[in-house]
Amino acid sequence: MAGVMDKVNQLTELVGQNRMELLLFRLSGLSQRYGINVFKVREVLPCPRLTVMPRLHQFVIGVAHIRGNTLSVIDLAYAIGGRPTKNYEKCYIIIAEYNRSTHAFLVSNVERIINMNWNKIMPPPKGAGHSNYMTAVTEVDDELIEILDVEKILDEITPIGNDLESDAIKRLTVPQGTRVLVADDSKIALKQVKRALTEIGVDVIEAHDGKEALTLLNELASNGHSIKDTLSLIISDVEMPEMDGYTLCANIRNSPHLRDLYVILHTSLSGVFNQSMVSKAGANDFIPKFNPEELAAAVEKGLDLVCNGVSGADCVMKSKRS
Repeated sequence: MAGVMDKVNQLTELVGQNRMELLLFRLSGLSQRYGINVFKVREVLPCPRLTVMPRLHQFVIGVAHIRGNTLSVIDLAYAIGGRPTKNYEKCYIIIAEYNRSTHAFLVSNVERIINMNWNKIMPPPKGAGHSNYMTAVTEVDDELIEILDVEKILDEITPIGNDLESDAIKRLTVPQGTRVLVADDSKIALKQVKRALTEIGVDVIEAHDGKEALTLLNELASNGHSIKDTLSLIISDVEMPEMDGYTLCANIRNSPHLRDLYVILHTSLSGVFNQSMVSKAGANDFIPKFNPEELAAAVEKGLDLVCNGVSGADCVMKSKRS
């Protein structure tokens, strides 16, 4: 397994090139192969001894004590609708970071890492419905690979509350008619962001990947008016099928009609945030998922700059958020 994880250190070379590396794995009782972006992965280990605790969620099979940390172990097969996994001792755990916290996912086998272009990663079939756990699909060796919407799984186990009751948010006001484009391939993440922004009076335009977002932006800019008269700013995920957030941002900066837009990158890749690549792509700000107060504050900051006539291209992120 060490050979698989040796490649993780090479990941920063991929950011900004619309490329990603996918860790392929299998789940007990399911014939399908699955994938997870290696950027999320910290470690892959044979399943350690588990301690069963009272009142755990049904998908959490126990806790593991790893390098001084206590992690809940989620049976990924069971969580996406399969049968509970048996014979844990023959399985592996993928330790990954999502939304500022570390999680352990039980899988039956880990295969290999593949390097892919995001344009080979496709959105789920339109008929997949709301009950599926796919955020994207791709094809490897003539076999369909499902990329799981882990944010949806985690939200079902421990829902993230949109706490909009803080004094900071209550004091926040946005100009009437504020419109923000939000691009995210996770239905759960998109719903969370939309609810938070709607609560503070923002009109949200949705896009489900970077390519769709760029198409919408070009359509909005095609009427001959300044894009800033139509749209206040953009909030984009980084990991998205067909076109990632870095590439979307680079396309915006390279377009004379779009380059003035203020762009906030909003991603669950908080543990591997690459400041230099965010600046290189041309983003104005970065916030990890998901904290409604931080999101609202970042939007307020961006709107203040926009309202004062500052161009997004002229205030590209130069230093890490404090």
